[in-house]
Amino acid sequence: MDLGRLRTLREFADRGSVTAAARALHCTPSAVSQQLRALQAEVGLALTEPAGRGLRLTDAGRALVARADEVLSALDRAEAELDAYRRSPRGRVRLAIFPSAGLLLLPGLLPRFAARDGLDVDVRDVDMTPPEVPGLLADHDVVVTHRDEHAPPFAGERIDVVPLLREPLDVALPPGHPLGDRAHVELTDLATERWISVDVGFPVDDVLLSLATRTGVRPRVAHRFNDFRITEALVASGHGIALLPRYTMDTRRVLRRPLAGIRAARVVEAVLRAGTRRPAVTAVLDALRAEAAQVGADPPT
Repeated sequence: MDLGRLRTLREFADRGSVTAAARALHCTPSAVSQQLRALQAEVGLALTEPAGRGLRLTDAGRALVARADEVLSALDRAEAELDAYRRSPRGRVRLAIFPSAGLLLLPGLLPRFAARDGLDVDVRDVDMTPPEVPGLLADHDVVVTHRDEHAPPFAGERIDVVPLLREPLDVALPPGHPLGDRAHVELTDLATERWISVDVGFPVDDVLLSLATRTGVRPRVAHRFNDFRITEALVASGHGIALLPRYTMDTRRVLRRPLAGIRAARVVEAVLRAGTRRPAVTAVLDALRAEAAQVGADPPT
């Protein structure tokens, strides 16, 4: 089977439409459709079928996508063997990282990447919800993401997950808040407070919702911002309180207090397509693990 056609099929599977696959492959939708038809003729089976105004994979198409992953991963492994002869990981790795992890990890990560001769890491910050993560692998080799530690882990035959860091979530209070003199705060003590959270569906809001489910206290969310620095500024000005990641909270602006008797944290993980451990990707994962371990051992104050 033609490798180019298999790549086209995988792009269509990852992106869900002919138009999106065409954009990714820098060609026209008609060229993608032609490649899919040619592949169907080659294998003698229908790989797609009409779905509304678009197409979707048939059972045979989904089965072939899984095998296409294996074939294309084998090519990556061949490149890995060549890289081993070169004695150092080389090549470009596309890394997506959610913004607050970038704030936490990138100052230490970038020097680690620069120390690797021949390694070119293209980093992009992406504000992502957990359901969006697998789709990001169409454009990135490694995606650094986060989820509520009580949420189901990422799973699937086509992805690998590498744990990086567990980051506790604490309550941010404005200076002079009546509860500021306590070492810990109870969620019940905050029942009447105005909360500032992130957009619905993002992990920190998921944690706030899971706390409500576990304690029966439903926080009253007055504002939603995905930029934690905006949230900190509003908390510091007395416009509400927030649940924020411990290691990235600026305690020069707000008071940081852990919740009493409740484990609340986000889990930071690296997600990648299964079977893509070429040396350059492995080098990026090693740097991520090392930096996350450093942050966990010596968190910012």
